[in-house]
Amino acid sequence: MITKEAWERVRGWFTGRLPEAWRVAPPEITIDRDEITVVLTIEDVDLPDGSSDAERAEARAGRAKAFREDTRDHRIRIAREAEHRFDRKVSWAVRVGDRTELFTHVAAPTMTRLRQPERLVLDTLVDAGVARSRADALAWCVRLVRQHEGDWLGELRDAMEHVADVRDRGPAA
Repeated sequence: MITKEAWERVRGWFTGRLPEAWRVAPPEITIDRDEITVVLTIEDVDLPDGSSDAERAEARAGRAKAFREDTRDHRIRIAREAEHRFDRKVSWAVRVGDRTELFTHVAAPTMTRLRQPERLVLDTLVDAGVARSRADALAWCVRLVRQHEGDWLGELRDAMEHVADVRDRGPAA
């Protein structure tokens, strides 16, 4: 678990390092053991009244694509600096209106040991065509938990952060 102080250092560094023109809101930073994901919010498209949802969606997709292409070299330089400084890969995303596009990301392998009842759940998802493999089925389960248990996971992360703060204030070994 990343400490609050470490997260604040990363967030502060990116806030200071990113060009002002790249955002209409502060960057959204997510950090885990392997990766820092930076979501930049850019100016929404300006379409005439009465534009269709499809037109708006395509305009936002175009704006996101243009931003990705126009900023690639600069984002790579910033990512290399951050990767060296924080020892994590950097991934980028952009938000335009209600559309968020992830440009790059780390797909970190995870291994677990499951007993037969848990394997049967994964096999059922594979047999039903919900997933192509046990690995896909497990990823599907994790996404489902994330979607439906957001409040509970948030409370758990807050509790872990509190434990880390108390541990940091304890006596040095």
